[in-house]
Amino acid sequence: MAQSPQLGTLYLIPVTLGEDNIAKVLPPDVVSISQQLDTFVVESEKSARHFLSTIKTIKPVRELSLNLLNEHTEDKTLPDLLKPLLAGKDIGLMSDAGCPGVADPGAKLVELAHQKGIRVVPFVGPSSILLSLMASGLNGQQFAFLGYLPVDKSQRNQKLKEIEKRSLTHKETQLFIETPYRNQHMLEAILSVCQPNTRLCLACDISLATEKIVTKTIATWKKSPLPDLHKRPTVFLLLA
Repeated sequence: MAQSPQLGTLYLIPVTLGEDNIAKVLPPDVVSISQQLDTFVVESEKSARHFLSTIKTIKPVRELSLNLLNEHTEDKTLPDLLKPLLAGKDIGLMSDAGCPGVADPGAKLVELAHQKGIRVVPFVGPSSILLSLMASGLNGQQFAFLGYLPVDKSQRNQKLKEIEKRSLTHKETQLFIETPYRNQHMLEAILSVCQPNTRLCLACDISLATEKIVTKTIATWKKSPLPDLHKRPTVFLLLA
């Protein structure tokens, strides 16, 4: 569908994964275009203001228009977020961390933008999912991101068995995450449920100074001192 000259552009703006290391993770052109925008759809106003202050937007941050889109946003309000684009204004979409639209509620706005014929431009930036897969040494040709697993212990263990079976059948890397304060419980569950030859990659604090990405078999992990994952953003990757 051709882009109407009256429509704005929806820019998908990646943000850092925890530190203000802008120059390390974002290309200069991404920062330059983002600095010029004055209207944003954001997952968290606090984190968005911090990021926008760090990149030094042309207009003072207090004068920027920030509209919330998070897990609590009702679908019926999405058209309102799209109104500036329909009126010809460019908008930046930002997640709390990493790339918007990937494991992120912003995907709903992107979907609606396509339905309206609005141009969507993704910017290059850090994605913990992709970076962890790149560094894991596991199968990057076939993989699946599963988001969060069940919190209930028995349901989580059953899900891990299903994930491992799927990985073995399809030779497919399985990626998932956990709320950081439950990471250690997830690691203990994986080691108790999965087979000795299954490979597990723990990708912690990606792109930060404390980054640590290690891949070992379950059997080897059991023989090694376990890392402290408590409250550290971590991606878990399995390949049976």
